[in-house]
Amino acid sequence: MTYRMVHVGLGGQGRHWATEAIPPNVDAGRIEVVAAVDMDPERLERAETDLDLSPERCYTDLETALSERDADFCSVVTPPAAHEPVIETALDHGLDIISEKPIADTLEGSVRIARKVREADAKMGVTMSHRYDQDKTTFRRALTEAGPIDYLTARYTGNVRERGLYSEYVHEMGDMLLLDGAIHHLDMLRAFADARCERVYAETWVPDGADYEGDCTGLVTLHFEDGTRAQYEGSYANATTLNGWGHEQFRAECKDETVVLDNREVERFPFDPDRVGNWEGVRKGDGQQVPPAERPLWENAWLIEQFCEWLDGGEPMATRVEETLQSMAIVFAAIESSERGEAVNVQALLDDARQSA
Repeated sequence: MTYRMVHVGLGGQGRHWATEAIPPNVDAGRIEVVAAVDMDPERLERAETDLDLSPERCYTDLETALSERDADFCSVVTPPAAHEPVIETALDHGLDIISEKPIADTLEGSVRIARKVREADAKMGVTMSHRYDQDKTTFRRALTEAGPIDYLTARYTGNVRERGLYSEYVHEMGDMLLLDGAIHHLDMLRAFADARCERVYAETWVPDGADYEGDCTGLVTLHFEDGTRAQYEGSYANATTLNGWGHEQFRAECKDETVVLDNREVERFPFDPDRVGNWEGVRKGDGQQVPPAERPLWENAWLIEQFCEWLDGGEPMATRVEETLQSMAIVFAAIESSERGEAVNVQALLDDARQSA
């Protein structure tokens, strides 16, 4: 069936939804956008242009929009601190929800949202879009043939020291690396490991010359409950962009194979007994190239498709709100670890948040 959607938020990411993620699903007959909401009237003009909505379907107040327009679900593409009140209003009107990451700007807020969704018997998906990009999907599928994972590494490093390339609020965020960027990368490490994270140790900081209020560079070590380990390197403030946004490097070391994703290309390096003791090693391009996975939609467009299939009675989304709490717990454990200078038990932190929320 076609689901009626209210799109909430038309800032930078919200407009990306309006131009890239929503239209393919409208064309496929999965959704119909019945209204758009943003507190800024000038942004609502984008809804008229990008979503072909009439002015009377563009609102500055969510309560009014949901009272006047029948809908099945709403998107939440607002700054993280605004997620909770938007979701509460949507649940009061009986709507299901698909939301941008993070669930909220605190772990306690994330837990409250998950609890409210559960109590309302509603469905809520979170668009962990990076996990569903073409190159990461190709890498994940290659891992299924590589055998058990011993450890994983991830690298996201860029030269984005100055303002002007990202939204202004990112430069003012506390813990911006972990909350804005690494939330995707740590979520992917968890998905690749396919296990709950047991403990995290992190160090984050602001390098000299970087125009950020919150820490924009860091190193994170993760230990998963099945024994898999992972190491993450992230920075917005390096001299050179080695693996920028959407071009990250991931490496999985398995018993009989090394699998590498680097700048959107995936290679497999099977164990070769003839190369034991060969310290020259191999270089990019020496491995077995993995053909890119193919499908019609990627990232948020694919996640909206998954959400609609869930509403149709299909399997719950892998990035449903309860499951995404595990990724949120990793992020906030990393923040606490950096502040305390010691490893943090992820599941204990999440349990504490459930109690205090």
